[in-house]
Formats: sequence, C-alpha cells, structure tokens
Amino acid sequence: MRQIKTLAIITARSGSKRIPRKNIKPFLGRPIIYYPIDVALNSELFDEVMVSTDDYEIADIARKYGASVPFMRSEKTANDFAGTADVLVEVLEEYGKKGINPEYCCCIYPTAVFISGGLLKKGFDLLKEKNFDVVFPVAKYNFSIYRALKLENGKVFPIWKEYYDMRSQDLEPAYHDTGQFYWFHVDKFMKNKTLMTENTGAILVSESDFQDIDTEEDWRIAELKYKIVKGL
Repeated sequence: MRQIKTLAIITARSGSKRIPRKNIKPFLGRPIIYYPIDVALNSELFDEVMVSTDDYEIADIARKYGASVPFMRSEKTANDFAGTADVLVEVLEEYGKKGINPEYCCCIYPTAVFISGGLLKKGFDLLKEKNFDVVFPVAKYNFSIYRALKLENGKVFPIWKEYYDMRSQDLEPAYHDTGQFYWFHVDKFMKNKTLMTENTGAILVSESDFQDIDTEEDWRIAELKYKIVKGL
C-alpha cells in the first residue's frame, strides 16, 4: 500500500463560462495547468500530485506533465454549484477507500501560474508551526474597502457612511484571498468541511505573486506580468 503523507490536489473541472477551456488554454505556449503541476512536482513537498477533473482531455494533459488522475470527478462535484470543499471531500474519500489517508493536503487552483515552491513551503511551514487548520495566501486591498460605493439609479452612495469622511490611514487594513492554494490538515478539514475556520492562518503576498484570471483581459495581463516577474 502506498504511503502518502502530503498530497497536492489540483482542481480542474471542464466548465468555464467566461474563458472557454480555461484550465488547458495555452498560456505563453503551454496549457495553463502545466505551471502549477510543474511547481508542485518540483517543490519536493508532495508524495503525490493529483488532478481532480471531469474532463478526459484535461486528464490526459495532466498525466502528460507528471500529475496523476486516479479517478474522474463525479457529476455532483463537476457542476456550477459545487464548491472547492465539496471537491476536496470527494477526493479524500476516494483515497480513503483505497486505504490512503494523507496527513496534509494542499489544494492548488489550475490557473495559479504565479505560485512558487518557496511560497508553497512557506505556507506549509506556517501550517505546522502554528498548528493552523488551514493556511492560504492573502494580499492587501490597494484601496480601503470601507470607502466602497454603490450605484442606484445613476447616483452614487457610500456603503458605509460612517467611514467615508475618515482618513485612509485611520481605516483598518483589509485583505483578500488570492485564489491560489490552501494548505490544510486533513483530519481537521474532514471534520469541518470548510477552508475557513476560526483557526485559519494566512501568508501575506505582494501584487507580483498573483493575478486573478477571470476574463480574456485578465489573461493578457497575466501573460505580460508573468514575463516581467520571471524575466522572460
């Protein structure tokens, strides 16, 4: 029986409304899923790097670059309503049926082209050092969320009137999930079935460490940014 202590789970379903075939679309000449697979395999942090997908083409590409696809994702976790936690539970239950019960897992998104082995290690070290349930990267909002506005019938209003006239430096900083990866203790995750608990930690990253890729414009920006960051 294989012994797997640390498992990387790359979640890559076929459905993508805004960018068709997003998870295998060429990014600077290679399918975008190649990048997180390559980083995970070369990080030497994982006993296995697997891809959870409902798509046979994605599965073939994942295997080509060294990831395993031991089973296909179910219809239940491949629809538009299934969350990341649902997918992770399914994967871990399937491994459990084979007697494989990793202690740690890292869920990695297939478009996380800016992750590095160093960043993954930093997250893993923090998870173990502080005994967190989950650890993931966050970035600081460039503008205070307390100055957020809403539009109604062409007129603009502050969402939080009580903060609008305050100085920016007096407002509490706010952070957001960069949507790249989540390290977690498997036992704690399977108990809570969520990636956000009262014992979740975070590592702070800079703007150069991530890029949201939700639109074609995001994609073009990400490619330009990647060239700059990697010195290509």
